[in-house]
Amino acid sequence: MDRCRVLVRPALVEAVGRLHPWVAEMAGYAFGWCEVGGAPVAASGGKGVRQALAVLGAEAAGSPGRAGVPAAVAVELVHTFSLLHDDIMDGDTDRRRRPAVWKAYGTGPAVLAGDALFALAVETLAAQPGGLGAVRALSVALGDLVRGQADDLLFADRPWTGPDRVRPEEYRVMAEHKTGALLGGAAALGALLGGAPPGTAEALDRAGRHLGIAFQIVDDVLGIWGDPRVTGKPVHGDLRERKKTYPVLVALDSPRGDRLAALLRSGHDLGAAAALIERAGGRAAALAEARRHVTAVETALEAVPLTPRAAADLRSLLGFLIRRDL
Repeated sequence: MDRCRVLVRPALVEAVGRLHPWVAEMAGYAFGWCEVGGAPVAASGGKGVRQALAVLGAEAAGSPGRAGVPAAVAVELVHTFSLLHDDIMDGDTDRRRRPAVWKAYGTGPAVLAGDALFALAVETLAAQPGGLGAVRALSVALGDLVRGQADDLLFADRPWTGPDRVRPEEYRVMAEHKTGALLGGAAALGALLGGAPPGTAEALDRAGRHLGIAFQIVDDVLGIWGDPRVTGKPVHGDLRERKKTYPVLVALDSPRGDRLAALLRSGHDLGAAAALIERAGGRAAALAEARRHVTAVETALEAVPLTPRAAADLRSLLGFLIRRDL
């Protein structure tokens, strides 16, 4: 990821620099490059998983990593656009341990900045040889991301128990769309710009979608039982926010479901709720489901010819994302 960030950062900075100065400042703040007002800061700006997948997608096709840089820039712009809007929809006031863009600049400006980043992503891809196909692929990924976000928002209003409760299989579809679509799209876009045949791009897209499900489910486990010093989130944070995550949904489908629902509705004894979820098999089932999708990633990668270095880097990235202090 460090190697890919070094490769992509100049092109990303150049692209953001084409925006209106005020919008560019908000984008720079979102990326962690500056403070409100534009003063530069030294910040990581996130892990850069999607841009790494785009570069590795190009390398997997046998092209140099720089062939995937426009794809990396586009997916990083779209990912950041989605975070700006997600924070507004979810009411999240902080992002990467500082105020979210909407808290720092206002809701309207944050929406505008997100819209600008999306438009810039389309412009970046459209300017490339074969740009029409790349824009089409990005549009499919973004359409799925929106579907996943819509389902996630609707899940919050559905009951904990009864025939209208959220089922684990519904959650898997939501996670594939909300998290997996852009991961798969990043790798596929890099492969397309690197000259890969459609079958290779499709396999990388499939691998990224399974990776997204596994990543989201691991995130769910960490959101209940993770070490706050590692996750940056309070212990039992997802339970406090009454999120319908995969371990919770599995436990609600168990004989202990009614008791767990009562604890979650009250919100008083989160420790007891976490223990009950574990006893009901929620944690074990979540980890087993994540492992199943990791196996599906491996199967997708093995189905197509990839350059040895890119294949090794993709597997290394997979291990990093999934084995996060579980």
